[in-house]
Amino acid sequence: MYKYFKGGTVINTPQNILIENDRIKEISDGDISLPENTEIIDCKGKIILPGIIDVHVHFREPGAEYKADMDSESSAALAGGVTTVFDMPNNNPAITTKEAFFNKLELAKRKMRCNFKLFFGLTNDNIDEALSLNSEFLAGLKLFLGSSTGNMLVDNTEAIERLFKKSDKIIVAHCEYENLIRNNKERYGSLSPLPYNIHSLIRDVQVCYNSSRFAVETAKKYGSQFHIAHITTAKEISLLSDDRLENKNITAEVSPNHLYFCEEDYKTYKNLIKCNPSVKSSFDRKALRQALKEGYIDIVATDHAPHLLSEKQKDYFSAPSGIPSIQFSLLMMLQIAKEENWDLSLIAEKMCANPAVRFGIKHRGFIKENYFADLVIVNPNKKTVVKDNQILSKCKWSPLIGDTFDNSVEMTVLNGKIVYRDNTEK
Repeated sequence: MYKYFKGGTVINTPQNILIENDRIKEISDGDISLPENTEIIDCKGKIILPGIIDVHVHFREPGAEYKADMDSESSAALAGGVTTVFDMPNNNPAITTKEAFFNKLELAKRKMRCNFKLFFGLTNDNIDEALSLNSEFLAGLKLFLGSSTGNMLVDNTEAIERLFKKSDKIIVAHCEYENLIRNNKERYGSLSPLPYNIHSLIRDVQVCYNSSRFAVETAKKYGSQFHIAHITTAKEISLLSDDRLENKNITAEVSPNHLYFCEEDYKTYKNLIKCNPSVKSSFDRKALRQALKEGYIDIVATDHAPHLLSEKQKDYFSAPSGIPSIQFSLLMMLQIAKEENWDLSLIAEKMCANPAVRFGIKHRGFIKENYFADLVIVNPNKKTVVKDNQILSKCKWSPLIGDTFDNSVEMTVLNGKIVYRDNTEK
């Protein structure tokens, strides 16, 4: 019933935490009077962060369980300190009807090991149904302005305008301009051999910027609640504001992959880092990191997207786009924070607090008394070497295999229960 996390550093402050059932009962920088039979967890030398809230994942169920499913991917999430996920709608069948949404919801209630919400997918023809959907498990409405896995492209301008005008729900958009993608395929696709960076040539900066600009202008026109998924370019940052989050109608997220990798890495990883939107130049990566720090980009979210390794090893045009990353996203961000000399409070803000605030998740995202006890305990004195045998995602691979991170996720607490412990030796 009671758990006492003793001697840890809560983000930057030495504090003790007492949990009763699923809530944080008391936080103190001194000793706390403990009820009988309290389980004591020694956190000396450890960092305690709120449970990570990942607002952009693809767990592939229903329809592609051979790649991944809710059970396997939520297990990987917990091993990475992620306690809440928002799952995307490009399934089979696509989650574009109320019936499909509630069928998936019942599945998720049975199989998800972590907290979750679900996105409803938009089409050219289902705007009315989307606007009338109500559920406490609805994360928002997902709009694909560029084709990607699942082929849910929305390209009817009238339907898009109506959506932005009428919606009282947050609209999350994948922004790539389809006509430019087609033109670039014709321009570069016949080259032999293909350039090592073919994906970033086909899905280039202008592909992203033109689409994001259109979406932002439409959102401003109607005062819509709008969120750009996985921003990838320096140019798009000019569309964003560094105002306080609570004052924004238009926000943006970035994936750890676009902060970690750059265009030169295609030489090594090839299709393993093929994702939509594409990994861009080192210049763009640097700008994204700076924009995250300065508040133009509000949220870090993985776009966790598993495929089989055999699929990724096909030729460029046959290989699907997507990178599995949820198990190591926090470690990636902690490593980047070390490189950039960021304070840990920035990680807690972008991966925990801001997702909760932006998407209205009550009593999560912060370590506060009476909030749900979702915590991740990080050991800053134990390195993590990524090995294939430790990957919990069903696809069993990662472009990070062989990489070394300076921290390890030691424990994850979900609703007051310890749901993951690192059993590997130092």
